[in-house]
Amino acid sequence: MRKYAWLKEPYKTAEHTKIYKIMLCRAEEGFYLFLYASPEAVLCASDRCYDSLEELYEEWNARIDESGWIDMDDPLPYCQQDAFIPVRVKGRDAGKPEWGRFETLKEGEWVEYTPE
Repeated sequence: MRKYAWLKEPYKTAEHTKIYKIMLCRAEEGFYLFLYASPEAVLCASDRCYDSLEELYEEWNARIDESGWIDMDDPLPYCQQDAFIPVRVKGRDAGKPEWGRFETLKEGEWVEYTPE
């Protein structure tokens, strides 16, 4: 399960980063909330983990805009859970991840991806 939402107004974190949109994702250990530092961001700037969905909703529902939570498909195999497009660590699918190097799916082919 993944859902994203736009914030009514940018939220400033303790690190003084402005957050414009958020995404939640169910994980074995709970629920992750990914925070995005620009409206166009594909990958998150930071994340938080919650024990329950209710806890996450209690903290964030009042901050999201009138569109509410928007359902999304789960990521493709080996892809980043926080990515809005198919993005994976290069080599992860072959069991030889090249940490810090990414690729994305374009027209059915995996090509180099450089996060902005």
